[in-house]
Amino acid sequence: MFARKILCLGLGTETGAVEDHLQRTGWLVTRCVEVCAARRQLAMRRFGVAVLVAGTTPTLDAAGVAEVEACVHASSPTEWVALCSPGDLESPAFRALILGCFFDHQVLPLEWRDLDRMLEHAEQRVLLRSQAGTPVPNGDTLGMVGQAEAMVKLRRQIRKVAETGAPVLICGESGTGKELAAQAIHNCSSRKDGPLVEVNCGAIAASLIQSELFGYVRGAFTGATTDRRGLIEAADGGTIFLDEIGDLPMELQANLLRFLQEKSIQRVGAVRSTPVDVRVIAASHVNLADAVAVGRFREDLFYRLNVLPIEVPPLRQRMEDVPLLARHFLKACTTDCPHRVEGFSRQAVEAMAVYAWPGNVRELYNRVQRAVVMTEQRWIGPHDLGLQPADGVAAHDLGQARTAAERDVICRVLMRVGSNVTLAARELGVSRMTLYRLMDKHGIGADPTELVQRH
Repeated sequence: MFARKILCLGLGTETGAVEDHLQRTGWLVTRCVEVCAARRQLAMRRFGVAVLVAGTTPTLDAAGVAEVEACVHASSPTEWVALCSPGDLESPAFRALILGCFFDHQVLPLEWRDLDRMLEHAEQRVLLRSQAGTPVPNGDTLGMVGQAEAMVKLRRQIRKVAETGAPVLICGESGTGKELAAQAIHNCSSRKDGPLVEVNCGAIAASLIQSELFGYVRGAFTGATTDRRGLIEAADGGTIFLDEIGDLPMELQANLLRFLQEKSIQRVGAVRSTPVDVRVIAASHVNLADAVAVGRFREDLFYRLNVLPIEVPPLRQRMEDVPLLARHFLKACTTDCPHRVEGFSRQAVEAMAVYAWPGNVRELYNRVQRAVVMTEQRWIGPHDLGLQPADGVAAHDLGQARTAAERDVICRVLMRVGSNVTLAARELGVSRMTLYRLMDKHGIGADPTELVQRH
């Protein structure tokens, strides 16, 4: 449908070389040297892919970034790719533009093969979207949205543990998505056609939890007029997910341990045990090893559950996924009814990128949901999300501004790659020795999170 048509918005001196390469590789190139001209072309013709050539020297100030952002927003369903300098990426506004609006980017000098693959993927994405009639989910694997290395590792672990029947213990902060990890394990396992029964151990009254988990027989207590299966028995042939297992009363922990050892349960008031075939996945936001140390959790039960431990990362350790998750949640919040909201403004993306997200993914979803309901604009802004606009560099002195921007980008890249200096140097386009020198200059240690929070 798009016939390999590509728009090249050239703001840098490399535009001619990029245009020549695109033509040699079979693209029908329309070149523009001003953003307003690109907007006119996009209004008149349909392009599958557009390339922004920002150049080897920073060329876009805040006004220029805003102008490009408006152009990208007006060009749906075109996928945009940016070719930019390391200096461009030092600008918080430009980074927010790339994260929020672009399919991908490449730092100059160019690797032509990488550029070709990037453009092919962008074109295929547009074609898939046009054939399906709806947007294609981006980065959604095993039901968990995210492309960060921490999520890639998590999905790899899930596929491995799903192949066995041993108990799994999922750890992670509240709101990280432990229940999604449990669902993914079940759906990848041989038990996927069986039931998945989810139990929040902290939400059931202590007086009821035994009968809820193990069931009861008629006459076991006042009001027990019939036999009733418990939740464990209801999961026979499938999986039971015991969320917040650290809240389970100590007396119930002994019964659960017996079930894990004997593969059978005894209903309240029953004289015989009932065999059950159930896989157990447990989760807790508290450290169970610490709970064992202070006597709040049975040590023998902990070791029975902690056969295959999995850690779900907090959102602050996968910040590059925030724009992707935000768009995913926006789509989910506007699916049932047409809505005027079209996306997130550059300022909103930038504000989300610097926020600490103490409530993790759940907090992000809640803020997006609230913004969809409350905003009166087409593009969600920071205040719609309940966030403060990201502070620009406050220093008035140009040297101080450059120093602060340099420190900021180094810290955030190090956070994104898990403090791996080799990966960070590659992403920043400098040598490892140069990066070590810059880290020493700015007082950045092994954990850049503290410095980012201070600034």
